[in-house]
Amino acid sequence: MNAARSPSSTGLRQFLDLEQQRDWMEGKTVPRDAADRSESLELRFKYVARFEKLLRQPQAQEVLAILRRYGRDCIPIPRRTERHYWSISCLPSTPGKALLRINASWMELFSLYADGEGIRALFVVHLSDFTTDHSLDRGQVDDAFLERCVVTPEDISYFFPRGEDMFGIQVRGFPSIGKLLAAHRALRAIRTFNLTHMNRGRNAYQASHCYSLADHMLSDEGR
Repeated sequence: MNAARSPSSTGLRQFLDLEQQRDWMEGKTVPRDAADRSESLELRFKYVARFEKLLRQPQAQEVLAILRRYGRDCIPIPRRTERHYWSISCLPSTPGKALLRINASWMELFSLYADGEGIRALFVVHLSDFTTDHSLDRGQVDDAFLERCVVTPEDISYFFPRGEDMFGIQVRGFPSIGKLLAAHRALRAIRTFNLTHMNRGRNAYQASHCYSLADHMLSDEGR
């Protein structure tokens, strides 16, 4: 039996061995996901009102479009790992007034915010994936690469969260968010960070999972 899939394994190693994870991270393969999703009816009804409130926001259609893309491209086997290894919250009550937030383990992975009538995204990634020499030197951030990932340089900014190898990227506007997600190096970095935290074990934010948002995230529309 492959040790990477033994019952004692944690995180995604229960489902995908390290080679399969690396291949997905590099975009070489799309691992087969589960056909069905596990569901908590209590949670499904708990956040319906918040979801309906989100749908009334002027940014709703852009939010759902980016969310489907993120679910397709940035989370491995999302149906099989839903809620237990990642979750999505709708209009979370935490500071910042996010429209939605995706978490894994104890970590925020991705958030969307209102920006006027448009949207702004926050990606949390490893700093070493965005420095010119792959170091943890904050003075070596590859600004030229980041600017190529968006429509105009003004659409992107960054900050340094707590943690040695942590980097926060903020992107304004639907076109620039889409362009960053299409950049191979940036997408690989997002996948790497997500794998890191999904492999740390069970998601701590299961109780705030919004199934209505996840329905759209895991929709086959546009895939």
